[in-house]
Amino acid sequence: MSVAWDDIGGLVDAHERFLAGTLVESAVRDTVLNSWKRCRSAGLEPHQLVIPYAPDLALDEHFLRAAEPVLKGLAASLANVGMAIALCDAQGRMVQRLGGDRKLRDSLDEVRFAPGFDASERVVGTNGVGTALAERGPVFVIGREHFADCLQPFACAGAPVRDPLSGRIEAVLDLTCLRDDNDPTMLRLVHEAARGIEARLLEQSTQRERALLAAYRRAGRAAGRWPEQPAVAAAMPRDGHDAGGLSRLDLSVMREKAEELIASPRRTLDEVKLSDGRIATLLRRPVMGAAGVTGVVVEARILGGPRLRMTAPATAAEAATGVPTEPRSVAEALFAALPTPATTPTVARPPVPPPATEARSEPGRALSDEAASEPGRAVTDRDGSGDGDGGGRLVLVGEPGVGRLAVLARRRLELLHDASVRIGTTLDVTRTAEELADVTVPHFADFAAVDLPDSVLHGDEPGPLGADTPLRRVSLGAVHEESHLYRVGDTVRYVPSTPQARSLESRQSVLEPVLGAADGWLAQDPPRLERVLAAGIHSLITVPLRARGATLGVVSFYRCEKPAPFEEDDLSLAQELAGRAAICIDNARRYTREHNTALALQRSLLPRGCPEQSAVDVACRYLPAQAGVGGDWFDVIPLSGARVALVVGDVVGHGLHAAATMGRLRTAVHNFCSLDLPPDDLLTHLDDLVGRLDRAEGWAVESTQPDSGIVGATCLYAVYDPVSRRCTLTRAGHPLPAVVGPDGTVEFVDLPSGPPLGLGGLPFETVELELAEGSRLVLYTDGLIEDRYRDYDSGLKKLAAVLARADGTPEDTCEAVLDALLPSRASDDVALLVARTHALGPERVAQWELPSDPAVVSRSRAAVTDQLSAWGLDDLAFTTELVASELVTNAIRHATGPVQLRLLRDRALICEVSDGSSTSPRLRRARTEDEGGRGLFLVAQLTARWGTRYTTDGKVIWTEQPLPTAGPEQ
Repeated sequence: MSVAWDDIGGLVDAHERFLAGTLVESAVRDTVLNSWKRCRSAGLEPHQLVIPYAPDLALDEHFLRAAEPVLKGLAASLANVGMAIALCDAQGRMVQRLGGDRKLRDSLDEVRFAPGFDASERVVGTNGVGTALAERGPVFVIGREHFADCLQPFACAGAPVRDPLSGRIEAVLDLTCLRDDNDPTMLRLVHEAARGIEARLLEQSTQRERALLAAYRRAGRAAGRWPEQPAVAAAMPRDGHDAGGLSRLDLSVMREKAEELIASPRRTLDEVKLSDGRIATLLRRPVMGAAGVTGVVVEARILGGPRLRMTAPATAAEAATGVPTEPRSVAEALFAALPTPATTPTVARPPVPPPATEARSEPGRALSDEAASEPGRAVTDRDGSGDGDGGGRLVLVGEPGVGRLAVLARRRLELLHDASVRIGTTLDVTRTAEELADVTVPHFADFAAVDLPDSVLHGDEPGPLGADTPLRRVSLGAVHEESHLYRVGDTVRYVPSTPQARSLESRQSVLEPVLGAADGWLAQDPPRLERVLAAGIHSLITVPLRARGATLGVVSFYRCEKPAPFEEDDLSLAQELAGRAAICIDNARRYTREHNTALALQRSLLPRGCPEQSAVDVACRYLPAQAGVGGDWFDVIPLSGARVALVVGDVVGHGLHAAATMGRLRTAVHNFCSLDLPPDDLLTHLDDLVGRLDRAEGWAVESTQPDSGIVGATCLYAVYDPVSRRCTLTRAGHPLPAVVGPDGTVEFVDLPSGPPLGLGGLPFETVELELAEGSRLVLYTDGLIEDRYRDYDSGLKKLAAVLARADGTPEDTCEAVLDALLPSRASDDVALLVARTHALGPERVAQWELPSDPAVVSRSRAAVTDQLSAWGLDDLAFTTELVASELVTNAIRHATGPVQLRLLRDRALICEVSDGSSTSPRLRRARTEDEGGRGLFLVAQLTARWGTRYTTDGKVIWTEQPLPTAGPEQ
């Protein structure tokens, strides 16, 4: 029976909402959601994976002996079912794959779920193998629960296989089928198979213990009787070796192994490889002293070596930390109560090798009837050795309870190590808080809640925190969802009597071992917290998150499933965990502040909107990189004659310096555009500017910032004239622009690539195109088409395919391009500009060729008046007639060549007079006695803007007048 889990809780949309940054806790199982978060933190991209391959993978021979019968039985039971069995090593790399029909095997090969390929979560995302490793337990993943797109047609169940003695994961077992063939019993099957392999490993481990015990006995027989010597620690000779020929390093290693044996009551024997190649076999014995004190001793024997003297005993604290303490209390009394080897020691009989039929006995269990009948009873051998063939070296003595203390100490050290590795992997405040909750639940607490003020989330300096300060619940780690605690995203105001408020105000941790008796905690929200108590939560620790003298928030640890309440030792551990997390949260907060500052600077330097012009419809996008802001920019600049300039540029590098350099270059482009320079001349001036800025950086004092200094910049500059429908383009080391025709055909302009800005020495070339009305011109930076997974040529091909399908407005084209070519978080920043062209038709253009004869001035005035009347602009007739006659007169009087008069009716009324001279008129204030010089001054007063534009044949003097507001629609 298959289960359509894709339809439960809106899972079809939950994956997309998660990638978009929306909270989806209610729609996704905790195991899957935690895996998604880890995948996002690792930088995985759902639509593309890079899966490494390792040939000749193999598992340990003793493991394969245990696994082979179980795998054969499982494969036989699934012979008629479309499921494949995968056996992977402890790193998630597949070693074997069994079963499955041809369709399933081909599908798995296509997604690289095959022997030799890596299936760990950090490589392929959420799946049965990798997630079982990460969660360290059985998992079931189906359909859209997979993080990677290519794995969503499958369902898989995975379970880790552990060494029963050490608890270490040795391998991962997985069942995979097509999503429609899934069965809920897959999880039970794979879990039972994993337990079956572990049972066979246990049998093999028991055989190993027999071998170790035999080695221990052989070493005792070879060494002979224990010589008479006092039961005290022997002084180490100056050569660094004791009487047994052991170095300080050997003694240290043996002592560490002995501590592990004492802390592990199910283990009896172990072995240590010494520096000279010999093997020391360790045996753990229960003992009872003359005063009736019980404890544990660890003895050592070395085959082929002399009898070894004993070392000093260990207390519980020594066994837990490896550091001697004084006084030695019970352990010292126990050691003093033991007889010397010359007399008859009182020890329990060691384990006796069981017969071959008892392979299922537990490791470390005393199988001797005499020793097992009364645990801890004193038993004496005839020779006084305790094992019938000579004594061993007494390595360590432990007192009752040392195992528990040692295990707790080691677990705490492991938890702190885990916290140092897993907390602070990103510079994101929310993710760091989630990592703190993930690390502590369930190993330390059953619930962990992190509350921060909004100022910290935004990167600002936190203000004073205390009672009634609004905090936001940023993360909540939980063993189950029925806690009735505040949820993620809730605003929390703690009343003064709560442990959280007391922690914030006192800046100290607070322990509440019995929450049912904590009236101050219940006062926060009695109805809700009564339900919390009913859910089984019984103990609480609150710790303020403090870093660099500031309080950033508070973390609350709750216990529910663990019957033991928090203790004072747990309080110090919670403080250490919170202290490490607080530093990481503060680092993330500071990064957020700097990132927001740089982003705000860049946003202020980019255009805030498209200027008014009629030549093109424009849509623009800027996406900052995952690493931070960069130097990409775009611009749309209206020019004279109804033309428009389109600019896209890219300053190499990231950070504030790149953003500031981008702002300087963008300002320079605007200034050069105001001079109406041709595109190639404009880039030449910009190239010279970048070179001068680079040299100025070299003269300045050396900066400590890693991104200081201009590395380089690229730029693409295009000018489009709606009257002639011609577009002139030039580029400096920039990617090729694309032109999409009205019929959807896509072409990349064969535009010569000049050198990047700042190199100098080479000219820039231009290309002129005639564009049909409705064509789309697409300009972009290299971050759109290039990344570590895609080269330049393949990026261009994909862009062309998207543009050919995108038939719509420039806004629609931008969205289609970004959706198809960019991941959720790009590695480089991206600027994209899409412009759809318009044409200024003949009905809106009037043009006259005039001879160089003063008599034509009157005729030009009449022509202007008639044309404005035809356009319905009679209100502008007087002014325009005066402006045209003045400009025509100046051209005839001071210039050479033919004169041309042109009127354009666009968003403004444009009057242009061109001639063959390159001499530009200059505006000046005429003196009283001057006979001329007032005409151009009068033109400047009567028009909104005026200027000079140089051409290959001469120049153009142009003016602009605003159209009447009550005039006809344009």
